[in-house]
Amino acid sequence: MAEQAILEVQAISKEFSGVRVLNSINLPIHRGEILGLIGENGAGKSTLIKIINGIYTPTEGSLTLNGEEVQIRDAHSAKSLGIAMVPQEFNLVDSLNVFENIFLGSEPRRKNGLLDKAKMRARSKELLDRLETDISVEAKISTLSVAEKQMVEVSKAMIHDAKILIFDEPTTTLTQHEINILFDLMNRLRDDGVTMIFVSHKLKEVKTLCDRVAVLRDGDLVDVSTIDEIDEQMMAQKMVGRELTAIFPDKADPESDEVVLSVKDLSVDGKLDSVSLNLKKGEILGLAGLVGAGRTELAEAVMGLRRKQSGRVSIYGKEIAINNPRTAIDNKLGYISEDRQGRGIHTDFDLLANTTLISLKDYQNVLLDKKKIRETTEKYVDLFNTKTSSLKKELQYLSGGNQQKVYLSKWMDTNPEILILDEPTRGIDINAKSEIYQFINGLTDQGFSLIVISSELEEIIGLCTRVYVLREGKIAGELAGDHINEEEIMFYATGVKVMEQI
Repeated sequence: MAEQAILEVQAISKEFSGVRVLNSINLPIHRGEILGLIGENGAGKSTLIKIINGIYTPTEGSLTLNGEEVQIRDAHSAKSLGIAMVPQEFNLVDSLNVFENIFLGSEPRRKNGLLDKAKMRARSKELLDRLETDISVEAKISTLSVAEKQMVEVSKAMIHDAKILIFDEPTTTLTQHEINILFDLMNRLRDDGVTMIFVSHKLKEVKTLCDRVAVLRDGDLVDVSTIDEIDEQMMAQKMVGRELTAIFPDKADPESDEVVLSVKDLSVDGKLDSVSLNLKKGEILGLAGLVGAGRTELAEAVMGLRRKQSGRVSIYGKEIAINNPRTAIDNKLGYISEDRQGRGIHTDFDLLANTTLISLKDYQNVLLDKKKIRETTEKYVDLFNTKTSSLKKELQYLSGGNQQKVYLSKWMDTNPEILILDEPTRGIDINAKSEIYQFINGLTDQGFSLIVISSELEEIIGLCTRVYVLREGKIAGELAGDHINEEEIMFYATGVKVMEQI
């Protein structure tokens, strides 16, 4: 790998409303390397890559591209300079087709001025084929899973043969198979001389993929190491500035066999086929499986977000017809969606509005009780250690981890007794993950019962006392105790083993 810098970040600082979030960052990025960029939520990673991509302008400092200082005023000027980004939160239009999204804002035209849709379709298929995905270029974005949307975002970033590609948490919704395909593509792009910045909280992936690692902490660049000089434990310690204790708390076995939630023969057209399961009081139950197995669809059907073809849902032994989320909420159910920005929070609302949005009726008589809203929001900010300069700060200015904490606060304010958490730590750093794991585990001591859906097997293994594995819309296996391990989960998820209750 050549040591020549294609891009140099020179004394870059950034302030928002007088609060400095980046402090004089100097970082050369070498031509044809994959640079890992790591740090806790709020460390400044997103701010730095948004400056490189032209979304933010620096308060101080400059960027040098190929030895010349450049002004990158927006994403369009970044593209013209050969810089593109795969964002953590999707920037797709649900009502448009896949190929229309991939070329959105960069549509080729025929000589008569009309869009060259044939060229768009052909190029889109070529890009998707490189990712070894069978997504149809004609499919509407609204019909795709979160993982499929991620693949569309990757394709979108590649249409102009960028020389610098920025990947912001690209693997959080992908299966291991899809991650392997993406990493193979990135390695091939590196061999072709493309430079990449890889932002991730998955330190094992950083160690596997990257050539160098840059560590940000509280807006400062605290370390830059070659991958041979640093291991995962050292990365984590540099991120938080101290030794880390075990990330997962001791598992809390439920003391009661009381079933608080029962699902019987639940079917959703084309997604679920006669799924039955039960959740015990005080239990953390895991739902594992590959992308498309039906985990999210099951959660949405239970919450009344997805129409059930057949089946029954009972809460505390009483059958409940849940056809909408309000009925679910009234029956003490809560749901943290995997699509945080699409279905969970309003990024242009502040913390006060987001925290109390679902339970707003509890804060009004004739007028809203603004004092009570503030007191509630302050309570959850303290509970989750949410980092914000103001309760009136719009969520778009918070890090992904702090947005997730506000999302959790929003559902906790509905006073649920049963919580379904779908990818609860997506895009969250290792320290924030540990905080949320401790919180989840602590809820069981208060009588809460939880279902955790996660693509990260270590999360399922580390948190759950019992696990259902789904495959192609059916329960493929049920695991407990020592049987909850990566090998057995994958055997059921891939069909190597058939249903066997432990």
